[in-house]
Amino acid sequence: TEGQVLTTDGSGAVSFADPAGGGSADFVASGAIANGDVVVLNSDGTVSVVDATGGGAEISSTVNTAVFESADVDDISASFDSTNQKVVIAYTDKGNSNYGTAVVGTISGSSITFGTPVVFSSSSTLFSSVTYDSNANKIVIAFTDIGNSYTGTVVVGTVSGTSISFGTAVTLQTSMENLSTSYDSSAQKVIVAYRKSSSGRSVVGTVSGTTISFGSEVVFESGDTDEISAVYDSNSNKTVIAYRDRSGSFYGTAVVGTISGSSISYGTPVVFSSMGSIQYTSIVFDSNANKVVIAYRDNGNSARGTAIVGTVSGTSISFGAAVVFNALTTTFIVASYDASVKSVVISYSDTTNSERGTSIAGVVSGTSISFTTPVVFNTGASYYIFSAYDSTNQNVVSFYSDRSNSNYGTAAVLETTGLSNASSYIGVADGATSDTATGKI
Repeated sequence: TEGQVLTTDGSGAVSFADPAGGGSADFVASGAIANGDVVVLNSDGTVSVVDATGGGAEISSTVNTAVFESADVDDISASFDSTNQKVVIAYTDKGNSNYGTAVVGTISGSSITFGTPVVFSSSSTLFSSVTYDSNANKIVIAFTDIGNSYTGTVVVGTVSGTSISFGTAVTLQTSMENLSTSYDSSAQKVIVAYRKSSSGRSVVGTVSGTTISFGSEVVFESGDTDEISAVYDSNSNKTVIAYRDRSGSFYGTAVVGTISGSSISYGTPVVFSSMGSIQYTSIVFDSNANKVVIAYRDNGNSARGTAIVGTVSGTSISFGAAVVFNALTTTFIVASYDASVKSVVISYSDTTNSERGTSIAGVVSGTSISFTTPVVFNTGASYYIFSAYDSTNQNVVSFYSDRSNSNYGTAAVLETTGLSNASSYIGVADGATSDTATGKI
């Protein structure tokens, strides 16, 4: 009939078809698709249902800040206590003999207030790392006790109102540094990864009351290792550790760990960046895309802020292509995941822009990630940046040492708005298609 086009089935047979909407074609689904769903084309060639937040997020240029420590701070780390709906920040208080200190923050709307800081180590500390044990409802802080021969130490905290109290500290081993913690919600265990005697090592911890016990130490990288960052992948029930392999040309490397009882075993390490040395490694899990995202400074590419998407399969991990999120020199990089807008939020110090604290949101599609416009959250120089996501108020909060305000410990609440991915519209599903299956659009 009038207006039809001639098509072929690829084997010599031809027929006429209605060209409305460009005809039809088979695509692989990313996520389940129902018959009649409006779908969009993803960057990796798969299709998904149109999503009001599938285009990533836009960070508001209006940022509320608050000081959590009126003194010089560094080595900041933070985690969200979902039971008490509080964020807990650990840091080195340089205004108080470098003691390890923690403070509880309460978010209300786009503002944050803090209780009174509490010392968890009356000794000089470094490399504080905080995680939340949702089974025990406890905060776990791992740190290096400089005053005790650089001994790796772990303390369990209990949040009550706007304060936190701590049990007796548990020591691991001397000469530990670059500590990073994560929590395996399936095994209900805490993982502490660290550098000792140059190699990358880890232990599995079990929280009981206000203390923690550990299994045997396991090596995940026998070569010289630093820039360690660990995260739990709840889709595969694996722990992924990203790090810099100093014995392997300082390349960015990742390894997948599996917990069994009080121990952890690892697959073969995989290089994700082989252009040159990396720094400021930060890994996060995207629970919408079921991918891990590693943010880092790529010294092999003019020290640019870079991110890469990893897919865990069994005991290994594969990566897509690296994506630059800041084309200028970047330091103090940290990534967090904002579930409300299905986006990874990366905060960093933009060295070329007067070291201003900056954040940018990225959305994962397939094995890649794309970013929206960055927003400056602090016009002064910002060091030791760390972020946490408040799932109750649905805000990412970035914490930093504000060099423009006497190095005070400061927090910035980042408000995000989801962006639709409808601009990538391709058509309508001609039948139901399950995730990873092929269906007609």
